[in-house]
Amino acid sequence: AGALGANITESLARMGFRQLAVIDRDRVEERNLSTQPYFRADIGAKKAKMLANSLYRAIGAQVAAQAVELTPQNAAKLLSGLVIDTFDNSVGRQAVKDACLAAGLACVHVGMATDYAEVIWNERYRVPSAAQDDICDYPLARNLVMMAVSLACEVVTRFVANGEKRDYSLTFSDFAVREL
Repeated sequence: AGALGANITESLARMGFRQLAVIDRDRVEERNLSTQPYFRADIGAKKAKMLANSLYRAIGAQVAAQAVELTPQNAAKLLSGLVIDTFDNSVGRQAVKDACLAAGLACVHVGMATDYAEVIWNERYRVPSAAQDDICDYPLARNLVMMAVSLACEVVTRFVANGEKRDYSLTFSDFAVREL
């Protein structure tokens, strides 16, 4: 329920997706307000719960919120359906990748680094090093976040509509979207 996850969840809910779940142990911090759909009044609250409450109040969407830490030990129990990985750390990403492979779950990974974003299905995904963890916490990241969110929502919609799995990269410096 961070920059990518919260915005993707909000977009999918507003597009009409009705079976959504969010897993995030974090709390809203003031530094999150530039890239995430939270309010000052939400500071200190659990992100997953606030996101679910906000979407219910806004459009009646019922998002299953789990304010827990996803770990390699509990990932298999927490994940089901189509999984969208937006974790900002390599440990969480690896846990999602491994659990989805083991369970045969469709999983798309959405991530960013500097002026680059990617949307890649589990079959081709390689977990980045920990050096790329948590880059969404500065105000200038918002434009790249929203472009990555739009691309991810389009990829998810195409998969749900016709089973199509396409991988993309996005570079902000030249506004290029390329199929991988």
